[in-house]
Amino acid sequence: MKKKEINASHTPLYREAGFNLQNSKRTQEAFAAELNHAHEPDDYIYSRYRNPTVVAVEKQIMELEECNWALLVETGMAAIDVAVSVFQKGAATRPWLFFHEIYGGTNSFIDTVLIKRRNLDVHRFYAKEGLYDFVELERMLAEIQPEFLYFEAVSNPMLIVADVKRIMELAKQYSAKIIVDNTFGTPYLWKPLLDGADLVIHSATKYLSGHGNITAGVICGNDEELMKEAIEYRKWAGHFLSPDDAYRLGTQVKSFELRFRKHCENAMELAEYLENHPKIGEVLYPGLESHPTRKEAVVLFGDKGFGGMLTFDIKGISDEDKREKCNRFIAALEDTIPLVPTLGEVDTILLPVEPVWGAKYPLPGVIRLSVGIENIEKLKGWIGEALDNL
Repeated sequence: MKKKEINASHTPLYREAGFNLQNSKRTQEAFAAELNHAHEPDDYIYSRYRNPTVVAVEKQIMELEECNWALLVETGMAAIDVAVSVFQKGAATRPWLFFHEIYGGTNSFIDTVLIKRRNLDVHRFYAKEGLYDFVELERMLAEIQPEFLYFEAVSNPMLIVADVKRIMELAKQYSAKIIVDNTFGTPYLWKPLLDGADLVIHSATKYLSGHGNITAGVICGNDEELMKEAIEYRKWAGHFLSPDDAYRLGTQVKSFELRFRKHCENAMELAEYLENHPKIGEVLYPGLESHPTRKEAVVLFGDKGFGGMLTFDIKGISDEDKREKCNRFIAALEDTIPLVPTLGEVDTILLPVEPVWGAKYPLPGVIRLSVGIENIEKLKGWIGEALDNL
């Protein structure tokens, strides 16, 4: 397919697996040009390489991130795979350093793929009592000399907000590339590439889509050589987002900023409500004065908001009492706030921490809440009624 101007008010949906190259000369030219790994080729060849619908939605995300390129893939995990794999160079690969306070699926990917199957030299930097020790981080960077440092702006599920400027300064001091998973922060609150990150990833399944009906991931960057490496790896690993999912994602991205602003507003009001409720213990939300990393959140996010996620603890006289109350609370909300193992949807959903993160966070009364964009009084009413009946 040759690029052409089309008089359409919406992005066209191209479902072609392969595109008509018409003759041998054009075919030869297209495959020769493909070796340059352009983000938007003059001739489209095959949708696993590039697809015009997918590229159009990538451009939408580039505007959100204010970056030079974005590449869509089929899941957030695929985005992680692409982002780290461009730094794998066979025997010449230096060690990789990950923060431990990251998505559990990423930690499992590290253990089962990067270490068990690829035999890579991977290290982890651990938080201490919910805070990051930068003396220890610098010691590890100096000792390991990693290829890259990987972290999340806001951790899951304890919502630790990182001092990203300090982290990135240290990484650059030791010539480590910087990969940021900004799924929780989103480009609404922070654009890591503007502050010097090398790659940013999102599970676009979450806030960028926001409707719980697409799985997708995206890798964003500015460096052209990293883009070419990522395009090449995506192509041969088969990390391809379908044109149909890209098309739907493109329609949802248009409302992203409007939606996320409401997520932040609702989460802040709900966090304040819960913090003052007699049946709630600790509430973790970066916008609250009580949060251990509120200062970092204010520096990073300014007055834009503090995200749509909050974590809270139901009071109980014992672990078993907390566990029983947590179960009753979840059951009481089944018709209004369901238990769904994802986040970032327009509807509020919850997840108990112990069944998911029990090995790391054995906290029987703790619930992670992905706050939606519903009427806030309704949300408080549903939650308040469930708490009052405990």
